[in-house]
Amino acid sequence: MPLQRGFDLPTRSVVPGPFPVVYSNGVGRHHDTALVKGPGVVTGRSGTIGRIHYVDGDYWPHNTTLWVTDFEHCLPKFTYYYLQHVGLERFAGGSGVPTLNRNDAHSLEITIPGSLDEQARIASVLTDADDLIVTLEQMLSKLRGIRRGTMQRLLTGRTRLPGFTGDWVPLRVASCSVLKARIGWQGLTTAEYRASGTYRLVGGGEFVDGSVDWGATPFVDKWRYDQDPGIQLRPGDILLTKDGSIGKTAFVEGLPGPATLNSGVFVIRPVRNSYDSQFLYFMLRSRAFKDFLGRLSAGSTIAHLYQRDLVGLVLDVPPAIEEQRAIAEVLRDMEAETAVLRRRLAKARLIKTGMMQELLTGRTRLPATEGAP
Repeated sequence: MPLQRGFDLPTRSVVPGPFPVVYSNGVGRHHDTALVKGPGVVTGRSGTIGRIHYVDGDYWPHNTTLWVTDFEHCLPKFTYYYLQHVGLERFAGGSGVPTLNRNDAHSLEITIPGSLDEQARIASVLTDADDLIVTLEQMLSKLRGIRRGTMQRLLTGRTRLPGFTGDWVPLRVASCSVLKARIGWQGLTTAEYRASGTYRLVGGGEFVDGSVDWGATPFVDKWRYDQDPGIQLRPGDILLTKDGSIGKTAFVEGLPGPATLNSGVFVIRPVRNSYDSQFLYFMLRSRAFKDFLGRLSAGSTIAHLYQRDLVGLVLDVPPAIEEQRAIAEVLRDMEAETAVLRRRLAKARLIKTGMMQELLTGRTRLPATEGAP
C-alpha cells in the first residue's frame, strides 16, 4: 500500500465544486477539480496524525495528507479499516507540529486475508458497526438539541407546565444557600490519592454530562474525609467548579459511598427549603447562568470563581417550589434519556473496537458467502 504526499491547494485557489478536498483532519472544502480517482483512503501527514479518511468518489488530497496510490490486492474499504487498526501515528516524528514520514510507514509489514471476498465481508461488518454509531450520534445530537430548547423555554417561564401561573420571582442564590469548598485545599496533595478505598474524592474532572463519574474518582484516607464535615457530600447536592473549567455542574443523585470534595469545587445546598436543588442545578446549566459568568469575565478569562462572585447571582424562578420540582422532573427525564443513549453509543464504539481487534488480526474468521471461492 504505497503512500504519496498530497498536493498543495491554497485557500484562495479553491473554486467551489463537487470534489472534496481532504485535509489531515478530514474533508474541509470542495473544489471544482479532482486529482485522484476514488474511492480513496487518506491519512494525516502533518498536524492531525493517525486519523484515516475514506472517500467514495474522486477527490483532492491536500499536502497535509498521504494518500494510498495503489491498493495492491486490497479493497479500499478494507484498507481504510486496516489502517485504523495498525495505528500509523506510531511513525510520527519531529518537534513542534507532528509529521508522519511515509518511508517509515512503508516499512510496516502487515498480514491480510488474500481473499477479496473475505476482505469485503470484514469491511461490510465494520461498515454496519460504523452506520450504527453514526445513527446513535445523530440521535444523541438531536435529543440534546431538543433538551436545550426545552430547558430554554421552561427555565425562562416562556412555557409553563399545566396548573401553574403567576409571575416568577428573583432568587438571590448566595443568600438562600450554604456554599462550601475545600478551603485552601487544606494541605491535600495528589500523593494522598488512592486507587481504591472507601472515601471518594470528587473534583470537576469527574463531572460527565451533569453527573459524577463515580468510577473515575480517586479515594482518600478516612481522616481526610472526616477533616471537614461541611464538604462531605449528600444526595441532592449541587456541585459547581470554581477553578480551571469554570461553571461546570453536577447533581448528586445518589452516593455509592462516603465522598468529599476535592479542590476547585463548590457544593451548594438550599437553606430552609428555599428552592428545589435539582431545579437550581438545571438553572446553573441554563443560558441565564452562562450570561452571568460572561458578565463576570467582561471579555477576559475567569481564572477563579469566588464565593463573593456568587453574591451577585440573581435568577428568576417560579415562586412555588412545586413548579420548580415539576420542571426539574421533566428535565431530569430528558437527561435520563440522553444518558441511556450515551451509554448505547459508548457500547457500540467499544463493540466496534473489539470487532476490529478480532477480524483484522484473523483471530475470528467470518464464514464465506455462498458461491464464494
